[in-house]
Amino acid sequence: MINVFGSKMGPEELAEVRSSLEAQWIGIGPKTAAFEKDFAARGGLPGFVLLDSGSNALHMAVKLLDLPPGSDVIVPSFTWISCAHAVVLCGHRPVFCDVDLDTHNLTREAVERARTPKTRAVMAVHYAGLPARVDGLAPLGLPIVEDAAHAVDSRLKGALCGGLGEVGIYSFDAVKNLAMGEGGGLTTKDPAKLARARQLRYCGIGKSGFEASASKDRWWEYNVTDFFPKMLPSDIAASIGLAQLRKLDAMQAYRKSLWELYQKEFAGLGWLVRPQDAPADARHSYFTYCVRVGGGRRDAFAKYMYDKGVYTTLRYHPLHLNTIYGSDARLPVCERLNEEALSLPIHPGLKESDAAYIVETVKGWKG
Repeated sequence: MINVFGSKMGPEELAEVRSSLEAQWIGIGPKTAAFEKDFAARGGLPGFVLLDSGSNALHMAVKLLDLPPGSDVIVPSFTWISCAHAVVLCGHRPVFCDVDLDTHNLTREAVERARTPKTRAVMAVHYAGLPARVDGLAPLGLPIVEDAAHAVDSRLKGALCGGLGEVGIYSFDAVKNLAMGEGGGLTTKDPAKLARARQLRYCGIGKSGFEASASKDRWWEYNVTDFFPKMLPSDIAASIGLAQLRKLDAMQAYRKSLWELYQKEFAGLGWLVRPQDAPADARHSYFTYCVRVGGGRRDAFAKYMYDKGVYTTLRYHPLHLNTIYGSDARLPVCERLNEEALSLPIHPGLKESDAAYIVETVKGWKG
């Protein structure tokens, strides 16, 4: 079976992990600090805090906004559950908005339709790595949390996605463009928020034992500044991340070549709607290649691909349709995507022969 998502690991990652094991650094330590420095430098970010997952990074990002209890936060429905969970876990209410049919991203108009008197923030998701128009949201006067989990290499007007809003997050799980197994992180232009994020990730402790050891006076004592769960990364994950970061340009170039192959080969298929390319002022990360198959034929197409040995999937089941959130929203585009959207394989572990087979298989469907 050809997997829909995947990563590319090799001797570089093994060497980095081996050096951490030999140095007995398996928790947070020097590799974590090195990754934070290198990631920030590559993206032109003012700072970066590594965490144990992108989902926890979202939780922390909402926490850092210090919203009034019970605030409404607008979230696009066509995204992963962690976006809404982060809002709920911080004591607020997710209010779901629709997305654009072509980009799968939220728009200013969709946010304005969903806005309530209690709306205090908006979460912008860069779906599949195509930048959402965060620049168009600024006039709304709401702090923006950027979910750049798919957009580690995406740029809008030259600036790295994730660094455009009030707080931005990234994901480095096993299938992301930069994969650590599990990992995530957070950036913000506000130095005070960066400092607070470093405290929050260790249960709200003002100083970790490692940091406090530089002191010669009662270094074992600490002050707790917040009630917050532990979100510490490990140097094992950071080791993998450092190797992946050095390979990221090459992996992104390969993803782009797969994307361009699909765009070219599927151009003449009247029954398949291809995903949108990035506009001239933006750069895509090519995390997932999401097509649309209408006329109630998507499920049959997915089964056909599966029977031919190609795994596909829907990312994502619209959040407003999950009863746990108690939403009564009716979002026609998200609901249409729920019946038409499907992600085809695109990742650095995909062989060129696999990509050619996928093209041949897609073009051979007679449904």
